[in-house]
Formats: sequence, C-alpha cells, structure tokens
Amino acid sequence: MYAAHFGLKREPFSIAPDPRYLFMSERHREALAHLLYGVRGGGGFVLLTGEIGAGKTTVCRCFLEQVPPRSKVAYIFNPKLTALELLQSVCAEFRIDVHGRGGAAPTLKDHVDALNEHLLRTHAEGENCVLIIDEAQNLSPDVLEQLRLLTNLETNERKLLQIILIGQPELRDMLARPDLEQLAQRVVARYHLDPLSEDETSHYIKHRLSVAGLSGLIPFDREARHRIHELTRGVPRRINLLCDRALLGAYANGRQRVDRATVDQAAIEVFDGRRRNATVQWTRRRAWLTGGAVAAVALGAGGAAAWWLGARHSAAASAAVATAAAASAAVARGAVAPAASAATPAAASGPATAGSSAAGATTAASSGTAPAATTGTAAAAARPAPPRHAASRASR
Repeated sequence: MYAAHFGLKREPFSIAPDPRYLFMSERHREALAHLLYGVRGGGGFVLLTGEIGAGKTTVCRCFLEQVPPRSKVAYIFNPKLTALELLQSVCAEFRIDVHGRGGAAPTLKDHVDALNEHLLRTHAEGENCVLIIDEAQNLSPDVLEQLRLLTNLETNERKLLQIILIGQPELRDMLARPDLEQLAQRVVARYHLDPLSEDETSHYIKHRLSVAGLSGLIPFDREARHRIHELTRGVPRRINLLCDRALLGAYANGRQRVDRATVDQAAIEVFDGRRRNATVQWTRRRAWLTGGAVAAVALGAGGAAAWWLGARHSAAASAAVATAAAASAAVARGAVAPAASAATPAAASGPATAGSSAAGATTAASSGTAPAATTGTAAAAARPAPPRHAASRASR
C-alpha cells in the first residue's frame, strides 16, 4: 500500500521468512555456519536456539538453499506429535512406503525398520539424509529419546541420519535434564541466536529497505531508529511489525519521514497496548513505592534519633530528680535529728526557748537551709544557762 509512496518496489517488512531479506549479521553468519558444519561433519545432532522472532526459521530457510549436494532433507515444522506420529511424518517426508505385517496397520517398529532400510540404501548410493525439526521445544522427552535411538544406525565413519533441532531457549533447558544426558552428548554443534544490537537494528532496517528497492534517503530518522530498538529489544520479527505500521502511519499522514512520535503511535497499535500501559503504570508505582520506602526509612531514622536524644534528656532529668530527692532526704534526716537534740536543753531552760528552737528547726528543714539551721541550733544548745544566784542578784 505504501511502497510507491516511499519509492519501494515491494513492502520491506513482511514477517514471512523470506531468505532474500536475511540480514547476515555476525551472529546470523555463525548460526548458518553451525548448521552447515553439522551436516558436513557427519555428526548426530545440531542445535539452534533463539528467542521468539529472532530469525531462526529464516536462517534455516537459507540453510536449505545451501544444503550440500546429494542430500535428502525432511522438514518437520509441527513436532507436537507422539513418537509414532513423528515417525510417520519422517517416513512421509523421505517418501518411504511402510507396510504392516499381515495387512495390519504399521506399528512403531514397522516405521523404524523401514526408515533404517532407507538410510542404509541411501548411504550405499552416496547420499545423506538430514532431518530438520522446527519448534523442537514442543517435543516430549519420549519423542526425543526415540530420535536418539534413530541415530544409533551408523557406520565406522558417520551417522546415517543427521538431525537438526531448532527451537526456543526452553529446548536447551530440556537437553540439560539428567534423563536426556545421552542425547545431549550427541550434539556436535550448538548455537544460540541473540537479538540484534542497536547498531545492528539500524543496519537491519536499512538492509530490508534496500532489498525492497529503496535508493534514496532512509525514511526513519535517527531518533526513530533508536526508539524502534528500545521497543523491539532487537528482535527482528518485532522490528518488522513496528516498522511496517510506522511506514503505514507516515503514509496515511502524507509524510515522507518517520519520527519518534509516529513510532510510539505505531507501537500502541501493533503491540498489546494494555500490557504496555500496565508496564508503564507498574514502573511508576514501583518508583512511588521506592520513594515511599526511602521516606519511611528516613522518618524512622529521624524518629529513632529523636527518641534516643529524648531518652538521654529524660535519663538526665530522671537522674537530676533522683539526686535532688536523695539530697532532700539526707537534709531532712540531718536537720530533724539536731533539732530534736536541741529541744531537750531548751525545754529545761523554759517553754519559750524550746518553742523557738523547735520553730527554727522546722523552718530550716522546710526551707532547705540545713547548714544555717544546724549551726544556730548547735550554738543555742552550747550556750550555758545563767547561774540562779546571778539571776537573784539581778532581781534585787
């Protein structure tokens, strides 16, 4: 629809695994080299894994165009089968006729025997048999074990059947299981296809536009290409989906260039907008929770510091109160005892003197002037009473 608008001969970002659009990055070249090495080396299993949409099937299609001569290839792209169903598919791909005994339906053993006979005959004719299984992460352990048994047929130099397993990263986890150790030891070559880097993403976009017939300026500006890599994480299939919708949006608006805003709008339309919004909301919520946690920690630290300082002041105040109370009790004990001892001589000398001494002792004790009160009382007690005859003479 938009091809002529941008000077293209065909739409450049189809998600079909067209080998013409294969972008041979360094990692894609290595993946293809591993497949070719596994077939030419006469080994048992070759393993190619990668994320969804990383380009595994496209690499496989390119491999089929470069398969060595005198090779017969069976391609299984729907491996969610039982062991018998898988053998039926393999024999059908190799065009092997299988007959049951006594007119009965062919059994698992009948298919295995027919396949082994075919492998021996093709080897005698100087031909190779290659079995490619795509989406191999869907194979059950029983089926994988049956595939391993098929590679038992061999000569002194090579296996008669070479098997290429292509799948998602879960396939590597399956082969790491202890019960599949025998199969894992027969893998002669394995490669994991990683997503594209940001520079490779830009080259990938330019490459597909060039194959589609673009000869002028690339319609995606630098900021748009950077945003495409952020949103697609370098996965080629996601790049194709996003670029196709972005070009369509620019065409609908009558523009010759795709900017960042057009890419963002295309991402909302192509990818799951609800999931994208949920991701944004969760990012914001996580930032809010992180900030709240930091604030809570700060408030907690401040409260602890305030409590510690308050505890120190409270402890000091309590110590001061306790000291004052002890001092008051000591003063009270020291003041009352001398006053009581002073009251006895005063009582002997007369009621007025005793009353004055008691009143002075009580005042001193209540006012806290213990030293002064004690001194005055002691002086009064130490002063001798005047002789009786001297008082008589004075009265005369």
